[in-house]
Amino acid sequence: MIITLKRDASQEETERLIHSIEQLGLEMHLISGTSFNVFGVVGDTTILDEKKIYGYSCVQDVCRIAAPYKLANRVFHPSDSVIDVGGVKVGGHEKIVVISGPCSVEDEESLMTSAEAVKKAGADMLRGGAYKPRTSPYAFQGRGEEGLITLQHAKEKFGFPIVTELMSINKIQEFLDHDVDMIQIGARNMQNFDLLKEVGKTNVPVLLKRGLSNTIEEWLMAAEYIMSGGNTNVILCERGIRTFEKYTRNTLDLSVIPIVKERSHLPIVIDPSHATGDRDLVESMSLAAIAAGADGLIIEAHHNPEAAWSDGAQTVTPEQLQQIIAKGKAIAHVIGRSM
Repeated sequence: MIITLKRDASQEETERLIHSIEQLGLEMHLISGTSFNVFGVVGDTTILDEKKIYGYSCVQDVCRIAAPYKLANRVFHPSDSVIDVGGVKVGGHEKIVVISGPCSVEDEESLMTSAEAVKKAGADMLRGGAYKPRTSPYAFQGRGEEGLITLQHAKEKFGFPIVTELMSINKIQEFLDHDVDMIQIGARNMQNFDLLKEVGKTNVPVLLKRGLSNTIEEWLMAAEYIMSGGNTNVILCERGIRTFEKYTRNTLDLSVIPIVKERSHLPIVIDPSHATGDRDLVESMSLAAIAAGADGLIIEAHHNPEAAWSDGAQTVTPEQLQQIIAKGKAIAHVIGRSM
């Protein structure tokens, strides 16, 4: 629900309105404008009676929103959000960003080689998994804190932000201690609500991946969990959803880009690596995502994919990454953006 106040609304009457709504267990989030102040009411607003709200002299208008998410809703926040990730701006009319690096953080020499290569290819941020969620308990699970230290070294040496996946609440402080610039919440944890709430208490940008079988509304509601905690620095990431198709690892839903752009102000990044599971498909899907309006790409790249510790089949070489970026710049130019 959206409540718009009158221009001459008194502080005393406004506070009475806020108190009456918050005592029902709902949250009031204020957006100050040049002409009007607007409140977004978060919670089960079905218990509210618009007529009673109009009874407050400070109220100009009351509007119910069909979508259950408010903070992530474009109605509540008409302009595009631009998220600053270690100095790199994501969203709005800013340049299309490229996040790249190996699937998992390997030994220091290997990561440094890949980091230098993706930097030269044109990547804006470095990705790499220190902790790895794997289907099999016997598969490589990542190097843990040692991997975070290695990422931090790469950040210091090459000067670009680092992005890595957080899997549990008890590792949040560890991520903060090692200067992680953007916390990735993976597909399997998209509805780990306790984790989302805790991440919402930080101010670190969050890359929120869509769940394997989740709807767009469920995805945006997951973003709402983070934002309602106070952290509005959320970037959505489409990484493919599970369908009956077996030719690709997942089915990349590019239609989600204009849908999200219409309904939300949050930036959206596309992951063609996990979506397709095939490095030969990464370029075409990356270019299609740019044309569809994506704010960024997250692409797995390794200096020697065949020797990668995980997901080598979907990992491109630095030379292929450079080619993707070169072609992407041409498409970006056509749609009035840069890359």
